[in-house]
Amino acid sequence: MNKIQLLNVEEQIVILELGSIRLKGELVIPTDAEGIILFTQGSGSSRYSTFNHYLAHLLRQQGRLATFLIDLLTKEEEAIDQRTQHFRCDIDFLAARVVDVTDWLSENPATQNLKVGYFGVNRGSGAALLAATARPMLVKAIVSRSGQTDLVSAALPCVQAPTLLIVGENDYPIIAMNEDAIAQISAQHKQLHLIPGATHQFGEPGAIEEVGRLAGQWFKYYLTTLESSELHLSPMSWN
Repeated sequence: MNKIQLLNVEEQIVILELGSIRLKGELVIPTDAEGIILFTQGSGSSRYSTFNHYLAHLLRQQGRLATFLIDLLTKEEEAIDQRTQHFRCDIDFLAARVVDVTDWLSENPATQNLKVGYFGVNRGSGAALLAATARPMLVKAIVSRSGQTDLVSAALPCVQAPTLLIVGENDYPIIAMNEDAIAQISAQHKQLHLIPGATHQFGEPGAIEEVGRLAGQWFKYYLTTLESSELHLSPMSWN
């Protein structure tokens, strides 16, 4: 484990040993953190994409939030996946890995007292929603961006964690999919939010920043105890 202390933020490159497998992750914990956001991604390992790195930074700026970017595949699995796309399409497999990482967070001394939230993209959103049904007492909030929620439709009625689904206004197939999902999710607190002008990849100016703002507010509201923490989503949200 490599550790760097940066003012009030502790950054660690960690190796998770889960049975016979080893997964590499980047853990950033502000000293005042009360919650931690686990990034899930279905297209192979995340390799800490520029998007996720930037988004993690935006989320930490909200205050009292730690972030964990992790490769859900080993190097050997990733090599196979690059040729066959086998693992990235296996939602049950990815969800099981997310559950294993969640259990590690609940046992690791540096993170065991932090409330856990999931941030998922595309197939990773399906893995996050499915994993949350396996650990309903540990997972306190979920945010999905452009989520392929149809992959786990049977599990949606079992999702209990407060769930925010974020979709681009011009991503029509995913909008319909997420409208169906929001109706099926059983969580008491759930919302679908469309970001004006955004498409599936959120490459439009300001789109990623808006994802960070909405996700950060959601996580801060459900993962921290700040008295001033209030949820202010725009009128384009639906309960």
